[in-house]
Amino acid sequence: MLPRPHPLNRGFEWTDHAGPRRRLTPDQTRGFDERGFVVLEGIFDASEVADVTAALDPLEAEVESFLQSRDGGRAFIARAGEITFTPHAVQRSERARAFCGGAVFQDLVHDLIGPNVRLYWDQAVYKKPGADDPFPWHQDNGYTYVEPQEYLTCWVALTDATEENGCPWVVPGLHRRGTLAHEMTDLGWVCLNDPQDAVAAPVRAGGVVLFSSLTPHATGPNHTDEVRKTYIVQFAPEGAEVLSPRADGPPLRTPANAPDRQFPVLVGGRSPA
Repeated sequence: MLPRPHPLNRGFEWTDHAGPRRRLTPDQTRGFDERGFVVLEGIFDASEVADVTAALDPLEAEVESFLQSRDGGRAFIARAGEITFTPHAVQRSERARAFCGGAVFQDLVHDLIGPNVRLYWDQAVYKKPGADDPFPWHQDNGYTYVEPQEYLTCWVALTDATEENGCPWVVPGLHRRGTLAHEMTDLGWVCLNDPQDAVAAPVRAGGVVLFSSLTPHATGPNHTDEVRKTYIVQFAPEGAEVLSPRADGPPLRTPANAPDRQFPVLVGGRSPA
């Protein structure tokens, strides 16, 4: 049985990406359209990875300290000593801001979104040694419903991401159905349970897993002795809106253009600078 659509998902149709392209090859673009993801190795060199990691580590340490101070060591889906989420680094770090607005992402969003694009969200996600729980199957658009539904997630590996330490797993093809219905659990929103056609997407440090906001994905436990570090950077087309359901009447629509963090990355196909 196919999963149910999200209540706000009505009449979604996926549009393939025909080009022109700056960075992705035709095969990579075709794979993204057909499977909902593509793995790009070696996008950032070791010095770039070290630079952005140095900016994120102290911000993540503050989040870990905050979680440890809380009763039960939890805040929503973050858990002290297991998994942390450090959002909006671009508000506090010029290094992170420059990284998210850099030429690599300008090329990728040009190829997969269009000529007018803003940063939508950025967050570091650190999965600690001994984190035994998986991060469950979800779509990014299942957490906060955005229109247009299809935006771009760039899962940047700051350390090698393997099946042993919690690399992404993806269900190919379901992105073409739009946003699916999600249910809340102790570990987060869930749209699927134990899909049989899931595939692993390991990636080395400096590589990026590109997937749609509509691609169901999960990450497994970390069974190693090292922290698995990633920086998740997301981009949406100019004019995107966050929809918040209301008890009566249509959803509340909020433009995704907060000036301090949802800044333009491409304007008319060019760098805003």
